[in-house]
Amino acid sequence: MKKAGRALAAWHAYREVKRPGTPGVLPRVRAIPRMLRGTLRGEYPHLSKGKIGMMGLGVAYIVSPLDIVPDFLAVIGVADDFGVFLWLMTALLAESGRYLDWERHRLTGPVVDPAAGPRERFAR
Repeated sequence: MKKAGRALAAWHAYREVKRPGTPGVLPRVRAIPRMLRGTLRGEYPHLSKGKIGMMGLGVAYIVSPLDIVPDFLAVIGVADDFGVFLWLMTALLAESGRYLDWERHRLTGPVVDPAAGPRERFAR
Protein backbone atom coordinates (compact mmCIF):
# COMPACT_ATOMS: atom_id res chain seq x y z
CA MET A 1 0.00 0.00 0.00
CA LYS A 2 2.92 2.35 0.64
CA LYS A 3 4.04 2.04 -2.98
CA ALA A 4 0.58 3.03 -4.19
CA GLY A 5 0.66 6.05 -1.87
CA ARG A 6 4.05 7.12 -3.20
CA ALA A 7 2.88 6.71 -6.78
CA LEU A 8 -0.26 8.73 -6.04
CA ALA A 9 1.80 11.51 -4.42
CA ALA A 10 4.09 11.58 -7.45
CA TRP A 11 1.06 11.76 -9.75
CA HIS A 12 -0.36 14.70 -7.77
CA ALA A 13 3.00 16.49 -7.96
CA TYR A 14 3.14 15.92 -11.72
CA ARG A 15 -0.40 17.25 -12.17
CA GLU A 16 0.44 20.29 -10.04
CA VAL A 17 3.53 21.08 -12.11
CA LYS A 18 1.64 20.70 -15.40
CA ARG A 19 -1.43 22.71 -14.33
CA PRO A 20 -1.78 25.94 -16.34
CA GLY A 21 -0.76 29.03 -14.41
CA THR A 22 1.56 27.23 -12.02
CA PRO A 23 5.35 27.31 -12.19
CA GLY A 24 6.97 24.49 -14.17
CA VAL A 25 9.67 22.13 -13.00
CA LEU A 26 12.66 24.35 -13.84
CA PRO A 27 11.45 27.45 -11.91
CA ARG A 28 10.62 25.21 -8.95
CA VAL A 29 14.07 23.60 -8.99
CA ARG A 30 15.72 27.03 -9.23
CA ALA A 31 13.66 28.21 -6.25
CA ILE A 32 14.84 25.44 -3.92
CA PRO A 33 18.09 27.15 -2.80
CA ARG A 34 16.22 30.45 -2.21
CA MET A 35 13.52 28.59 -0.29
CA LEU A 36 16.06 26.86 1.95
CA ARG A 37 17.96 30.12 2.54
CA GLY A 38 14.73 31.95 3.32
CA THR A 39 13.65 29.27 5.76
CA LEU A 40 16.97 29.17 7.57
CA ARG A 41 17.02 32.98 7.81
CA GLY A 42 13.46 33.00 9.17
CA GLU A 43 12.00 34.85 6.19
CA TYR A 44 9.88 31.96 4.84
CA PRO A 45 7.68 30.66 7.67
CA HIS A 46 5.89 27.81 5.88
CA LEU A 47 8.70 25.23 5.83
CA SER A 48 9.73 23.88 9.20
CA LYS A 49 13.30 23.12 10.10
CA GLY A 50 12.11 19.61 10.95
CA LYS A 51 10.97 19.07 7.35
CA ILE A 52 14.32 20.39 6.10
CA GLY A 53 15.98 17.88 8.43
CA MET A 54 13.85 15.05 7.03
CA MET A 55 14.77 16.09 3.49
CA GLY A 56 18.43 16.14 4.49
CA LEU A 57 18.10 12.64 5.92
CA GLY A 58 16.48 11.55 2.66
CA VAL A 59 19.41 12.89 0.66
CA ALA A 60 21.86 11.23 3.05
CA TYR A 61 20.02 7.91 2.74
CA ILE A 62 20.09 8.04 -1.05
CA VAL A 63 23.81 8.85 -1.32
CA SER A 64 24.90 6.68 1.61
CA PRO A 65 26.44 3.31 0.83
CA LEU A 66 24.60 1.90 3.88
CA ASP A 67 20.98 0.92 3.31
CA ILE A 68 18.19 -0.56 5.37
CA VAL A 69 17.60 -2.96 2.47
CA PRO A 70 20.92 -3.81 0.76
CA ASP A 71 21.18 -2.99 -2.95
CA PHE A 72 22.46 -6.48 -3.79
CA LEU A 73 18.87 -7.72 -3.29
CA ALA A 74 18.14 -6.72 -6.90
CA VAL A 75 14.72 -5.08 -7.16
CA ILE A 76 13.92 -4.73 -3.46
CA GLY A 77 17.25 -3.07 -2.61
CA VAL A 78 16.84 -0.39 -5.25
CA ALA A 79 13.11 0.11 -4.61
CA ASP A 80 13.67 1.57 -1.15
CA ASP A 81 16.15 4.11 -2.54
CA PHE A 82 13.71 4.97 -5.31
CA GLY A 83 10.88 5.37 -2.79
CA VAL A 84 12.92 7.84 -0.75
CA PHE A 85 13.95 9.67 -3.94
CA LEU A 86 10.31 9.85 -5.06
CA TRP A 87 9.22 11.23 -1.69
CA LEU A 88 12.06 13.75 -1.70
CA MET A 89 11.32 15.04 -5.21
CA THR A 90 7.58 15.21 -4.52
CA ALA A 91 8.14 17.13 -1.29
CA LEU A 92 10.67 19.52 -2.85
CA LEU A 93 8.56 20.27 -5.94
CA ALA A 94 5.40 20.81 -3.91
CA GLU A 95 7.10 22.99 -1.32
CA SER A 96 9.01 25.04 -3.88
CA GLY A 97 5.70 25.68 -5.70
CA ARG A 98 4.23 27.01 -2.45
CA TYR A 99 7.37 29.08 -1.95
CA LEU A 100 7.06 30.64 -5.41
CA ASP A 101 3.42 31.53 -4.67
CA TRP A 102 4.45 33.05 -1.34
CA GLU A 103 7.32 34.94 -2.99
CA ARG A 104 5.04 36.33 -5.71
CA HIS A 105 2.41 37.45 -3.19
CA ARG A 106 5.06 38.98 -0.96
CA LEU A 107 6.47 41.04 -3.85
CA THR A 108 3.18 42.07 -5.45
CA GLY A 109 0.92 42.17 -2.40
CA PRO A 110 -2.38 40.34 -2.02
CA VAL A 111 -4.35 39.63 -5.16
CA VAL A 112 -7.62 41.57 -5.23
CA ASP A 113 -10.60 40.01 -6.98
CA PRO A 114 -13.03 42.86 -7.74
CA ALA A 115 -15.87 40.45 -8.53
CA ALA A 116 -15.70 38.82 -5.09
CA GLY A 117 -17.77 39.85 -2.12
CA PRO A 118 -16.33 41.90 0.75
CA ARG A 119 -15.21 38.83 2.74
CA GLU A 120 -13.71 37.03 -0.25
CA ARG A 121 -12.05 40.03 -1.85
CA PHE A 122 -8.43 39.08 -1.11
CA ALA A 123 -7.23 35.77 -2.52
CA ARG A 124 -4.89 33.71 -0.39
